[in-house]
Amino acid sequence: MSDQGKGSASASAAAPAPGSDTYKGWLFKWTNYLKGYQRRWFVLSNGLLSYYRTQAEMAHTCRGTINLATAHIDTEDACNIVLSSGGRTYHLKASTEVERQRWVTALELAKAKAIRMMNDQSDDSGDEEPTSQSDRSELQGTLKILISKLDDLSTCNDLIAKHGAALQRSLSELEGLKVPVEGGEKIKAVNERATLFRITSNAMINACRDFLDLAETHSRRWQRALQYEREQRTHLEETIEQLAKQHNSLERAWREAPTLASTTPSAPTTNKARSERLPKEEASDDEDTEFFDAMEDSPAFITVTATESTQHRRSQSNLSGASGGQPSDWNQDNHMSPSYNDVSGKELQPRRQRRTHVPDKPNYSLNLWSIMKNCIGKELSKIPMPVNFNEPLSMLQRLTEDLEYHELLDKAARCDSSLEQMCLVAAFSVSSYSTTVHRTAKPFNPLLGETYELDRLEEYGYRSLCEQVSHHPPAAAHHVISQRGWTLWQEITIASKFRGKYLSIMPLGAIHLQFHSSGNHYVWRKVTSTVHNIIVGKLWIDQSGDIEIVNHRTKETCQLKFSPYSYFSRDVPRKVTGVVADSGGHAHYILSGTWDDKIESAKIVQSSRGGSGSEGKQKTVYQTLSPKLLWKKYPLPENAENMYFFSALALTLNEQEDGVGRTDSRLRPDQKLMEEGRWDEANSEKQRLEEKQRAVRRRREAEASDALDEECDYDSGKEYEGYLPLWFHQRRDSVTGETNFVYKGGYWEAKEKQDWSMCPDIF
Repeated sequence: MSDQGKGSASASAAAPAPGSDTYKGWLFKWTNYLKGYQRRWFVLSNGLLSYYRTQAEMAHTCRGTINLATAHIDTEDACNIVLSSGGRTYHLKASTEVERQRWVTALELAKAKAIRMMNDQSDDSGDEEPTSQSDRSELQGTLKILISKLDDLSTCNDLIAKHGAALQRSLSELEGLKVPVEGGEKIKAVNERATLFRITSNAMINACRDFLDLAETHSRRWQRALQYEREQRTHLEETIEQLAKQHNSLERAWREAPTLASTTPSAPTTNKARSERLPKEEASDDEDTEFFDAMEDSPAFITVTATESTQHRRSQSNLSGASGGQPSDWNQDNHMSPSYNDVSGKELQPRRQRRTHVPDKPNYSLNLWSIMKNCIGKELSKIPMPVNFNEPLSMLQRLTEDLEYHELLDKAARCDSSLEQMCLVAAFSVSSYSTTVHRTAKPFNPLLGETYELDRLEEYGYRSLCEQVSHHPPAAAHHVISQRGWTLWQEITIASKFRGKYLSIMPLGAIHLQFHSSGNHYVWRKVTSTVHNIIVGKLWIDQSGDIEIVNHRTKETCQLKFSPYSYFSRDVPRKVTGVVADSGGHAHYILSGTWDDKIESAKIVQSSRGGSGSEGKQKTVYQTLSPKLLWKKYPLPENAENMYFFSALALTLNEQEDGVGRTDSRLRPDQKLMEEGRWDEANSEKQRLEEKQRAVRRRREAEASDALDEECDYDSGKEYEGYLPLWFHQRRDSVTGETNFVYKGGYWEAKEKQDWSMCPDIF
């Protein structure tokens, strides 16, 4: 989206305080795909927001008006405002965040006033009731002038009546004189006209007197309305100020919460803290019980905490919301290992000092529509994209980011109960999406044969290896083995479609996780990711769909539902809910939270069938113990907004390391140039690498064709059939029955020997 004209668009020069009746200033308004945002002069008055190209146009040409009484006001980011009413939408942008806040305050006050005036049936004064002291004084002055003018009219009427009577007497006297017949008729006509004039004058003064009485009556009503509006405005301003202070304090508390949790991870909740939280939780008693939409093949459910001492119930919505207090620990049937309660940080500090920042992202402008308009309906991996839309990481590295919260699997490996282990595995599957909430940039498409290793054996006990095993369709194989009792492997094929307004990314393929000691083998698949506002508006990502995690050894399952964002929904955004059930389908745990913040679990102590919901579906009521925090997202590093919103792990993924294979993503030149901020050189290098890959593909296809001509045993019916990955081979999975790529070994041995002679030259 274009940000044209961004600079000195300030409304402060011509705008009074937001509480006044009129608010004026410059804003950027989205016009069309070609011109982007354009600078316009906006005027807020009497509940109406109008705009003009220039201030001079206010005298003759209004370009558009929106009624705030029926409008919805939304703020997308630090500087954007979206107004929508009756099918009309204005996308506005202020020059600064402070200016945006002033406009939002003025719009909210004007909207509240317009709604009150619309709903006030006893108020006959119309849509233009002033609220300021100056307008009130002006109105009173106008009424005084009106009364004075009406007094003048009354005096004139007396004079007219007096002189009219004298005129009639004079005419009567003339009529009694002996005059010719023709003159008498004229005098009689004049007398009749004088009579009509007197009648008309009396009617006029009576109408003026009635108007004066009506104006005096309404003047008193206007004064009462003005006084009420002044009091309401003062009260509203005080309320907004109080809310702003509370908002700031909550933000500070939220920022400090991770630090406090990491310093005292195992500190129990004190009775004092618990008692301080109770009034706040009891205040939301109307929202304690919430009905949830049914998951596919699963009834909707309600959760009710069974702890009597708290004197309140927690609904699933409350669990997933960002509450101020930490969830309580389970107070019974807790057979987890002691380390299960520690979710506050890494178990071991890294022995090597990893980097904590990358060069700031350059602020390069680019017309997205000129590139995207010819790409609608095409496969994303086949679209030639400049690095301006990328982040300096490859898809292999993004896949490796799933290990950001690997300690969840370390704890799961130590669990005695397979159901509790399932809860942690479910939290791990959700945690992989937490890094995507701000990451709207596209990772680099890996070259065929490209690899990426993440060796954290000394620090965290695991080693990870990814390899691009196919290019069309793009497919990557991933294998992780941990000394702490688990192995994870997956083959992910990305199917993506650009639909003009949004981009859908569908990861295909199963994720396998096996724990060494118990032999529990878990399998699940990823949900669909959607990137919205590709052309217009601020880019944002949503995750939606269902995940079924199956323990193939015990047949236990976990059904997770990622609720798609809905403008009309009252649910918490990015909500995730789930039920962990045994092989017989009996539920044991309820999972709730959001995929960008945290996941909690609550042990079910009793379940019963409730009444039918609004859609006629029978709901299950689960009585649970207090919720337990399974996973909490780490805060982003300082200055993350200028570093592609990378997490602490993502900042280290492209850090140069000795001894890696020569096909490793760290050595990819276009990616390194982009990270250094040399985007023009990165674009040239990207084109060179892609052309080199196409040349290798043409040569491989030509060799396959020649082999066919020589009647060799080659099958060229499939694309890239002649290419074999270096570190993975295809095998049929005994659990799912699918054929996928699994690690065949040899990479870490080659790294130990530093023998990379078998690696192709892809860079």
